[in-house]
Amino acid sequence: MPNKNRNTLLFTFLTLSLLLLLLLNISLGSVSIPLKDVFQSLIGGNSSKETWDYIIVNYRLPKAITAILVGMGLAISGLLMQTLFRNPLAGPDVLGLSSGASLGVATVILGAGFLPPFLASFLLSSYGIILASSLGSFLILLAVLSVSQSLRNTMAILIVGLMFGSLTNAIVGTLTYFSTAEQLQKFTFWSLGNLGNLSWSSIVILSVSIVIGLFMSLLNIKSLNALLLGENYARSMGMNYKKTRLNIILATSILTGSITAFAGPVAFIGLAVPHIAKLVFQTSNHTILFWSTLLLGAIILLICDSISQLPGSDVTLPINAVTSMFGAPIVIWLLLRKRKMIG
Repeated sequence: MPNKNRNTLLFTFLTLSLLLLLLLNISLGSVSIPLKDVFQSLIGGNSSKETWDYIIVNYRLPKAITAILVGMGLAISGLLMQTLFRNPLAGPDVLGLSSGASLGVATVILGAGFLPPFLASFLLSSYGIILASSLGSFLILLAVLSVSQSLRNTMAILIVGLMFGSLTNAIVGTLTYFSTAEQLQKFTFWSLGNLGNLSWSSIVILSVSIVIGLFMSLLNIKSLNALLLGENYARSMGMNYKKTRLNIILATSILTGSITAFAGPVAFIGLAVPHIAKLVFQTSNHTILFWSTLLLGAIILLICDSISQLPGSDVTLPINAVTSMFGAPIVIWLLLRKRKMIG
């Protein structure tokens, strides 16, 4: 009972923190907007200034929603991969999907000079980049799925995914070697991740993809708990291991592929948030871990996005730089704290 009360309090605290951070994230930026005006604008009223309403609705709210969706999707992807492969270092990119997306975008950006002008102009637009990224992820997914059907060993699939990632990175490296400074700069900006510049129509598409991926993940919670004790135990419990593995890979692919297509390869969140959730809630039960990882992913990426905006300044830091600088020390501190408590 004390554990249940503790978890209830933690979930309540995280939910309230998420709502407060959402308001705080929207209020911060080159133009500081009071929290009262942000709240007033979000509930359908008008803030003190008309320009503030325009900034909130067209720029900051879409960015904050994107941060929440990306944080949730990547965190759950990391949890799925770490449980499936029973590897604490596994993240959303272990299947090579992010590398596939990078290859698609690199091919478009770095190879645009070899394409007809009308085709190059479309592919270099925001929708062209999203299409190229999605196609790259999808092709790697097909390759991983086709290989996984003929492999019984799950660790072999992990190695295959890493090999696909290495192969695509090698091709991207070759393309960058022969590219101009302008092309390299554009590809580098994309690879640093970007939560802004998404239209409402793009956010709707991203939201649908995330909801589908999360729903598929939710359906596999019992299977994930069974996998904690190993593949043989899961089979002895009557679980169709091959089908479950396929469902988990598909769910991760939908989440990671769609996020990378719309926001670029955002680092750290998928790898570290599941560990933070386990340390905070002190459990390995996926019924609790799913929701805690979901909330913590959104919260941590909102915090990182707020820091990246450098409140009061026109400068915005790359989101990837902030997630790693902010997140890595937290994980190290939590691990050291856990060790002291055990010791």
